[in-house]
Amino acid sequence: MKRIYVNEKWCLGCHLCEYYCAFANSGQQDMIKALKDIQINPRIRIEEQNGISFAVSCRHCEEPLCVKGCITGALTMHEGVIVVDQSKCVGCYTCILSCPYGAIMPAEEGVIQKCELCMENSGSPACVTGCPNQAIIYEEREYV
Repeated sequence: MKRIYVNEKWCLGCHLCEYYCAFANSGQQDMIKALKDIQINPRIRIEEQNGISFAVSCRHCEEPLCVKGCITGALTMHEGVIVVDQSKCVGCYTCILSCPYGAIMPAEEGVIQKCELCMENSGSPACVTGCPNQAIIYEEREYV
């Protein structure tokens, strides 16, 4: 399965991936109208530690602790992608606590949010296409 990978050597810490993510999930057609004068709430975020910048988003684990810990079944896996059913989520935040990567967060609209690889939006992750330095890639890798 294809996943998002980050090459922190190439990440500039520009936060453009966050803006592209917020726009892709805004439901709007115009980026300026969607994001101007608002505080964005992306499903990916840039962390900076010791002068190194890197993007944090859902890893779509093969055996996800968030899905196992979800008491209502709001988190499920479809074709390798972990998705959220907002209507089932009760806001217990067990998934937030169980994710070892910190990739699930409270949402402004709904209860939680996380990266769903833009499957509902464009079919290709907006953070990848918007990264000017190609520090975020979407590819399939073999594990040995």
